[in-house]
Amino acid sequence: MNALLIAGTDTDAGKTVLTSALAAYWQIYCRSRSLGILKPLQTGVGDRELYSQIFSLNQSLQEITPLHFSAPLAPPIAAEREGRQIELGKVWQAFDSLHKQRDFVLVEALGGLGSPITHELTVADLARDWGLPTVLVVPVQLGCIGQAVANVALARQSKVQLKGIVLNCVKPCSDQEIADWASIDLIGSLTNTLVLGVIPYLDEPTDLNKLAHVASNLDLERLMPV
Repeated sequence: MNALLIAGTDTDAGKTVLTSALAAYWQIYCRSRSLGILKPLQTGVGDRELYSQIFSLNQSLQEITPLHFSAPLAPPIAAEREGRQIELGKVWQAFDSLHKQRDFVLVEALGGLGSPITHELTVADLARDWGLPTVLVVPVQLGCIGQAVANVALARQSKVQLKGIVLNCVKPCSDQEIADWASIDLIGSLTNTLVLGVIPYLDEPTDLNKLAHVASNLDLERLMPV
């Protein structure tokens, strides 16, 4: 499938940074091929507005995010507050249309793989049901190895096609801190999953050239049809 789901271990793991980096690389170096970005559900203000501002997508906010709820809460709770239902059929139609029109589609999940989409379904369930190849973003911080192990276990239990792990520095990190908090060898041996690279801390996560450079240091052949 010409799509990639960017999932995380939790909220603020770095999904938006990785999505932005891959999108920036594509639009700079793969100009002859079209790109789409989908954020299936969003609660509060954030990613869809950012993508609309910094990328040339030719997509409306509604096309980027088919379902939007005002309260920055888990979707089932945000929907209940507004007296609405989570219409996943509407989301699927938006994705199906986009992935037929574009050469490649980046799909940014919400929260972690275990985050709820409805009262019955999680992000992992969506990845499985839609057959989406998935990359897991793990924030570089104390405790992240356990988060990586738990999320990879959930991915396997849910039969998610996991392409690999990308580590993201959520704050400035030295090489020694990365090695101490997010040992690539230890994560690889515990999860039997490839670590596809490390995203350094970015103080300007909207600089397209910097984002593309960050992406170029990842194992892109496993993430995109470059």
